[in-house]
Parts: sequence; C-alpha cells; structure tokens
Amino acid sequence: MFSKIILGLVLLFAINTVAQEKMDKLVLSGPMASVSHPLIHMIETGALKDVAQKIEFRMWNNPDELRALTLKGGADFIAIPTNVAANLYNKGVDIKLVNVSVWGILNILTRDKTLKTLADFKGKEIAMPFRADMPDIVFEEIIKKQGMDLKKDFKLKYLGSPIDAMQMLIMRRVDHALLAEPATSMALRKTQSYPLKLVAPDLYRGPDLQKEWGKTFNVASRIPEAGVSVIGDAGNNKYLIKRFNEEYAKSLAWYKANPVKAGKMVAKYISMLDADAVADSINYVTLDMVDAKDSRKDLEFFLGILKSNNPKSIGNKIPDSGFYY
Repeated sequence: MFSKIILGLVLLFAINTVAQEKMDKLVLSGPMASVSHPLIHMIETGALKDVAQKIEFRMWNNPDELRALTLKGGADFIAIPTNVAANLYNKGVDIKLVNVSVWGILNILTRDKTLKTLADFKGKEIAMPFRADMPDIVFEEIIKKQGMDLKKDFKLKYLGSPIDAMQMLIMRRVDHALLAEPATSMALRKTQSYPLKLVAPDLYRGPDLQKEWGKTFNVASRIPEAGVSVIGDAGNNKYLIKRFNEEYAKSLAWYKANPVKAGKMVAKYISMLDADAVADSINYVTLDMVDAKDSRKDLEFFLGILKSNNPKSIGNKIPDSGFYY
C-alpha cells in the first residue's frame, strides 16, 4: 500500500514537471483580421510566459502564406478560417481546431446606400478578396441558395487581400467591395479624411453577410468563420493547449471591452492598420470564443453547405472527430 502511494506521488510530480516545463519558443500566427488581435494581446501582456521562454507573433498575409506556415511547421497556434483548417486536416496535415471565435466579420461596403440586399447587387461589379477562400465562398453559397448565378448575375473582381479591395474602393476603381473587418472600418475612416474625402466622399455599409446567411438558411445570423488551430507537436501538449485557451479567452474579453486601447495595441504590431479603425471595427464583429468540440454542430452545418456546392473547399469531406481538440 505504501509503495503504491509513493508511486502515485512520483507520477503526479512527473506530470506536473512535464506540464510546467517551458518551451524555448512559442509561435502564434494569424492574419491582420480580428481573430488575431487577442493573440497580440497575449504577447503584449506575457500571458503565456509560464509555458514558453519566448513568444512570437507571425502574420500571414494571404492563403498561400497560411498554408506554408502549417505545412512547414512555422507556427504552433494559427488563427485560420475554419474551412481552411478543415481542408488541411482532410489532406493529412497535423492540425486540430482549438476554438472558434469569429462568427461575423463580412459585409459589403458600397457607394450606393439604396442597395440593401445581395439581390440588389445583381449586374454590378464587386471587388472580392481571396478567390475561393472564406469571403468568396460565403458569398457564393448565399447567392446560390437565393437562386442567383455567380457568373451570370455578378461581376466579381478578385484581389489578393481585403486591403487591396479597400484601396480599390477608396480610389474609385470599384463601387462595391466585400470586406472583412477591420478593412471595412478603415475604408470608412479614410474616406472621411482630407484629401481622400474629395476622392471618395461617400461609402456606406451594405448587406451584412451573416444576416443574409441566417435569413437564407433559416439559422442564427452567425457563421463559424474563423478560430485558432494547433499544429504539429504542440497538439500533443494538453497543458499548453489548456493554458492557450484560457489566455485567449481572457484576451478576447479584454479586446471587446477596451476598443480604444485595443486599437492602439494592434496598430503597434500591424502597421497597415489604423488604431481608430480597429476600435470602430469591434462594434461590427461577432466575437464569441467557443471551444472546438462545442462548435462542432454549427461548424458541420456550415461545412456541409460548402461541401454540397464545392467539396474541394473543405478537402472533399466533413472532418471526423479527430479534427476537434
């Protein structure tokens, strides 16, 4: 009996020692969009200093850079569109979804305030970032369900990023753009400042794609668009993932409650973003951290819609339970 007690104490000590052993470096990665901003706060506050000697943020600017980071082991945790995470998992990449935190970030910005629904944009040119990725896919699925034809009813001008689309809109090279926050708020801020006010004086928030989604598919007006995934060996460290989710939740709550401070913090790390615009954007993004397993029902509905029309967008199948940490 005594020997069993001693063995138990030894095992408990060993588990705690492993759990608290620090990594040399922890890399957090994400785009300039809102899903990454809590990651920046985690670094700014030293939130994970108990698990890593050094913590670094690496920004990805386009889907190709995102995929390179996951395939080449350039990050431990990565903020990522959910369909891309599913696609990579289905292709055999060692990736697991940790949480979903962005449930609404997409809307159309337009020069014509009379355009209120997606159907109102039939026949018009719309600047679209990231061909065949999240904004484009959500737009396509909604209009298909509404009985419209992507090629016949719309003129899409594909661009490399939301910032590219925003700049085209500001410079009057397009009249409408599908944007993700904070690019939408940046465009609205920029067009109110001299001399851009003379070039592009009037922009309006058009259709909210999440509301269109809810109305079209008869579900809640929220889409599990993005979250954070763990990559490679980091996925085997339960203590690390537990600590990550705890701190991400705290940082997300701080971000939502402190828009002005959050804007200044994000602009310090991502120079192309404007502090005031980031602060504005927080009021227009649906942010709610849900653990991966608890988001599975919503995510499988979303991925099922994508699979029915474009199986390649998720890797040809709904991910199995191994996808959800």
